[in-house]
Amino acid sequence: MSLCNNRFVEFFCGGATRDTLQGGNVSNAVVFMADEHNPFYSSVYGHPSLDTPNLQRLAQSGSTYANAYTPCPLCMPSRSAFLTGKRVHEISVFSNCTAHLDTNHLTLGKVFVDQGVHGVNIGTLHAFDRPENLGFSELLFPHAPAPPGDCNHGRTPLMIRHNAANRANSFGPRDDAFVRDRTSIEAASAWLTRRAPQMDRPWCLVINLSKPHFPLFAEPEYWRRVENLIDLPHSGIECESAQHPYAQDLRAHFQTEQFTIDQVRGLRQGYFACVSFADEQLGRIMDTLAETGLARTTNLFYTSDHGEMLGKFGMWWKCHGYEDAVRIPMIAAGPDFPSATRVSTPVDLLDLQATLFRVLGATRPYDWRGTPLTELPAHDPDRVIFSEYHGHGTRSGLFVIRKGDWKLIYYMAGPHQLFDLAHDPQERVNRYKAEPEKAKALERELHRICDPVAVNQRAHQLEREQLASLGLLNGTTARPDVDN
Repeated sequence: MSLCNNRFVEFFCGGATRDTLQGGNVSNAVVFMADEHNPFYSSVYGHPSLDTPNLQRLAQSGSTYANAYTPCPLCMPSRSAFLTGKRVHEISVFSNCTAHLDTNHLTLGKVFVDQGVHGVNIGTLHAFDRPENLGFSELLFPHAPAPPGDCNHGRTPLMIRHNAANRANSFGPRDDAFVRDRTSIEAASAWLTRRAPQMDRPWCLVINLSKPHFPLFAEPEYWRRVENLIDLPHSGIECESAQHPYAQDLRAHFQTEQFTIDQVRGLRQGYFACVSFADEQLGRIMDTLAETGLARTTNLFYTSDHGEMLGKFGMWWKCHGYEDAVRIPMIAAGPDFPSATRVSTPVDLLDLQATLFRVLGATRPYDWRGTPLTELPAHDPDRVIFSEYHGHGTRSGLFVIRKGDWKLIYYMAGPHQLFDLAHDPQERVNRYKAEPEKAKALERELHRICDPVAVNQRAHQLEREQLASLGLLNGTTARPDVDN
């Protein structure tokens, strides 16, 4: 049976364009943002056994961006960049600690209100300021970590989370595993059914799912669903890339070398189960849009704030420049996007943010970053994508530059790495010394974007100010571990 037999897909496969919208109205937008979804753990992005039928359904009806990146492989910096239209170093949100942050930033929500767009946020708002200060017209079930957030971000000396090894037990079947997310999806479905049809102006609904973020508990149905799919990471700590000083730092910081094989399997099973759950919730939103008729006038975007290493190179969570941490899923479907299209041009969350303004008919602040996805060619080998990391678990900052098939990870306190992603997508072989001209070319691209030395110094200075205010400046241990 054709995928276009589904009611949601029928609307998009039927060739609707902006010219056919009722009265020539501007499109609306729904952003479905999962948390910590490594795109390689989905059938859309090539996983051999983890089926994500609703992501496939969305991809069939829209455009899949095969090379999408986060501005930063950490929750609060990434989401803050998305909300402000600026790079992480431009807003100085370097970690998940909220102490001493400048909160005087223009935000997506505030600009929407000023331009007559109704902005709604459901679920997590992990950003540089409290949810109520971010300018959205409506906040439903907002969740944000209590101040001062995660204070385990000391890097000189490197703080060690001495109870972090306990994370290895945070998996398994549990009846209440998805309560928060189910509440968010119920609220989103109700808003689309009752409120959206009554809106007399463009609207943007941002749905934030907390999964598949750690801890990796799952409702029993989903736990059982994936129990025969689980394998071990294909690249372990024996790999060259696993021996890089920053990789060693992260394993020490989170004590992941204490994880047993059974725990690794259990954590991976929990992650697979959480991805399956997230995919099912996306399907529910797709069905709601179809049932209400909103699919004809609404663009739906699926993405995440960052990825997840999931045991690769012995590393877990994010916090690095490797592909599994910095890559994100990005699929866009609706009246502004062609169906069944795959785009190889690298993009990031700032491009998605720029796209929202384009489809909603709003004007973006002149100095915000990003290019609307609708303006990008399907294949641009010269486009440069930038990411950066200055948070917990590594001795200093790092910067990522992707251009064409080549990717540079530029470390402020370690040997740089250069990867040929076309021939080495798993990033096992560092080509930095073998390809000096390629490395220099990407370093020039980095310096066009920022002064890495100055940014790194500023990040360390803010880190010291934050830790001093919390009485943690010279310690190698901090507060109890938190789920960041």
